[in-house]
Amino acid sequence: MNLILLGPPGAGKGTQAEQISAKYGIVQLSTGEMLRAAVKAGSEVGLKAKAIIESGGLVSDETVVGIISERIDQPDCAKGFILDGFPRTLPQAAALETLLGSKGKTLDAVIEIKVDDEALVERITGRFSCAKCGAGYHDKYKTPSKEGVCDKCGSTEFSRRADDNEETVRNRLMAYYRETAPLIGYYFAKDRLKSVDGMADIDDVKRQINAILG
Repeated sequence: MNLILLGPPGAGKGTQAEQISAKYGIVQLSTGEMLRAAVKAGSEVGLKAKAIIESGGLVSDETVVGIISERIDQPDCAKGFILDGFPRTLPQAAALETLLGSKGKTLDAVIEIKVDDEALVERITGRFSCAKCGAGYHDKYKTPSKEGVCDKCGSTEFSRRADDNEETVRNRLMAYYRETAPLIGYYFAKDRLKSVDGMADIDDVKRQINAILG
């Protein structure tokens, strides 16, 4: 089973990818992690990527596709994979299709996690975590039982990600709609697209996805 999860930043793709991976025994593939692993392993495409990164350049689509090609040939991908963070653009989607076709593979589904923009901004900008143990909280949806004290470890120190501010979140959303949202129409036309309500609670979103995958 080979899948792609689509949705804007903060839609919950990572959380859902983890549960799909655990339930169906398929591997969650993050392009960032694959890139770092290829560089560390010193493979031909990894060395190429390393040279580009060290020179301050952006890794090309061709190089990323090469890394994905190497990765999905590994034994742990025999049952399938979930692509996290790729493709982001129409040219990347076309390159992925060509790659999979050359290996006799296809995409079984592209699952779009649909969310409301304003609710998403509120969801992301309200996030904070315990600075000591990393337990996650939210200003509105999940506050500590005792104000200012972590439920898990009792620490009184909390932190927020620097990029979890409204301006940055809106800029990331704009980039998503400009570059990645066209993939929704692309995969709809190929009869691969399935959509779930990402504004439901995590367990409900999980049930929706499991109903699609069977």
